[in-house]
Amino acid sequence: MAKTITITEESYNLLKSVKRRDESFSDVIKRLVAKEGRIMDSFGRCSIDEEVMKDLRKAWKKYTEAMP
Repeated sequence: MAKTITITEESYNLLKSVKRRDESFSDVIKRLVAKEGRIMDSFGRCSIDEEVMKDLRKAWKKYTEAMP
């Protein structure tokens, strides 16, 4: 059964940046959450370019600083 969720554009871009060509977004979320149960705990396991990782860290910092 499919569910619809709403995420920010920034969150979408973070997921899209780690999405593999043959994956759906559901597959990405399952892959990132599978080991630790939290997406942010899993980012270090992603096989992505260091420059992309720097951008993700900046985006995450900006996002968390804007939180109330």
